[in-house]
Amino acid sequence: MILHITLFVIGLLLVLVGANFLTDGSASIAKRMGLSDFIVGLTIVSMMTSAPELVVSLTGAFTASTEIAIGNIVGSNIANIFIIIGITALIRPIAVERGVLTSEMPIMILASVVLLIMGCSPWLDGSPMLLSRVDGLLLLIFFILFMRHTVQSARSAQPSDPVAKDGAQKQEMPVWRALIYTVGGLGVLILGGNWFVDGAVGIAKAFGWSDALIGLTIIAIGTSVPELATSVASALKGYPGMAIGNVIGSNIFNIFFVLGITSTVTPLSFGSIGIVDLLVMTGAALLFWLCGWFYGHRTITRAEGILMVACYIGYVVYLYSGI
Repeated sequence: MILHITLFVIGLLLVLVGANFLTDGSASIAKRMGLSDFIVGLTIVSMMTSAPELVVSLTGAFTASTEIAIGNIVGSNIANIFIIIGITALIRPIAVERGVLTSEMPIMILASVVLLIMGCSPWLDGSPMLLSRVDGLLLLIFFILFMRHTVQSARSAQPSDPVAKDGAQKQEMPVWRALIYTVGGLGVLILGGNWFVDGAVGIAKAFGWSDALIGLTIIAIGTSVPELATSVASALKGYPGMAIGNVIGSNIFNIFFVLGITSTVTPLSFGSIGIVDLLVMTGAALLFWLCGWFYGHRTITRAEGILMVACYIGYVVYLYSGI
């Protein structure tokens, strides 16, 4: 138990350090390439910070722990919105670009709805509740279409967008240093994330928790720590677009790419990951969109951040009430 607690604490510290370097390096590269902070967060940063989810889900699939593989993604997407956006908004309200609300957020909602429909197969056609290889290939097709859309958005991005230009006046670092910060920060993030997850899972198993519960909560939060640290660091450093893009891109990447790849390799049974969990994931995406669009004049306010964190606490209480 002492070893697991030590791994947990050291892993968390490494994640925080790695997020700081990754944010600075990515922001500098974005400015040199003429890309907005949001596009960089939506693509480069979200894919890098989603590396732990990919590793954990593939490992779960290969070790026949498919509940961890799926629970990790569903739980991470819920935590990404309720915890990451919630805490980030509490620290500093997040401005949301109109184009994000009409384009990228609906894609994130679509990803959640697609996975929800795939999970409803027992009620739709009487088949087992699992992601087949065909489902995996379909998810990968969605991912390719998403990346095509993102490339087009990057090409047509307006440099005059006030959200996209956040932090544009900050001094740029040399290219070599930006690359070292980005790659080194990612490496520290992944190492810290792995130690954090190993420690958390060891502690959870000592209490006799199931694979599904561990995947939906401990591992999901653990693999979302890179996104949390990066988003908070981005907001504090004046890159709110990167924080928003990181979460949206990560949620899309998790479903379309991570589950697409994993279920193509081997079919994934949902096990005890139920419709309620999928509905909460979809509801979180919808709440994220509604908060950005209607209540805060395209700003995720501190009050909305409190609401999101409260929703996550309620969800965790629901999960643990069934132990």
